Amino acid sequence: MTEVSREAANTIRLAERRLASDSFKPLYNEGMALVERTAEYLDGKGRAAAKGLSRPGATLYAAESMRLTTRLMQVASWLLLQRAANSGEMTRDQVASEKAKVRLDTPSAPQDTTGWNELPDEFRELVDLSLRLQTRVRRMDEELYGQPADQDTRRGNPVSDQILLLKTAFGRG
Repeated sequence: MTEVSREAANTIRLAERRLASDSFKPLYNEGMALVERTAEYLDGKGRAAAKGLSRPGATLYAAESMRLTTRLMQVASWLLLQRAANSGEMTRDQVASEKAKVRLDTPSAPQDTTGWNELPDEFRELVDLSLRLQTRVRRMDEELYGQPADQDTRRGNPVSDQILLLKTAFGRG
């Protein structure tokens, strides 16, 4: 056994221990609570608030709602996979294989986008909370699986963002 492989074998993986410990439960609960809170908002107060937005605001709201929902579903999928591993329902190898389908890089529109300040405060808060949660989960994922972050979650590809906004505005997204 080489020096490096011996060292790797003796390395304590803190992220793995954190996931297997009681410290994972608050992260899991926070993530699932945010999913529920967001769903309630989008189906209730958010739907009503969106009706009062200008055309650019409504377009941005629709596009950002899709991003928010996608982001939270991806985070929830990751959390559920980790919980399955912790409870013994799946092996770490099975989780690693399944988690390859999970994307933890869903961006948000830049805050200087036309209509951003028009969005309801509660909606912007949900977007911010989801981005922070996604960042925390991504860091933990990188510690566990060694994959570097490759994208800033606040700003995505500006061309893709504009295309998505146009598709949303014209009902093709």
